Amino acid sequence: QVQLVESGGGWVQPGGSLRLSCAASGTIFNINHMGWYRQAPGKDRELVARITNDGITTYADSVKGRFTISGDNAKSTAYLQMNSLRPEDTAVYYCNAKIARVRVYPPVNYWGQGTQVTVSS
Repeated sequence: QVQLVESGGGWVQPGGSLRLSCAASGTIFNINHMGWYRQAPGKDRELVARITNDGITTYADSVKGRFTISGDNAKSTAYLQMNSLRPEDTAVYYCNAKIARVRVYPPVNYWGQGTQVTVSS
């Protein structure tokens, strides 16, 4: 079993910053990519940012220039630096990782427990 543990959420005023982390543990052969989705009340879950094991990044248009995702393959950990936060960034952020546990089986999506990010004045 692979487990994702995420942390770093909280409350911040508009314009502030937060840094999320997500660490994968368990039997891991390869991590294809890690990142975060977020879901606000009444809205669909959306991809926020993603990074592959080769360092290729993807961002939602709404966070480009404000958020930066990075990863440490040796630690099986990803980080999301969130700057210039806006009220519309308020959501539960869920870490997501596509991980192969053994060589011969296809990778599987795993999810963290979620962390609340609230941006308000």
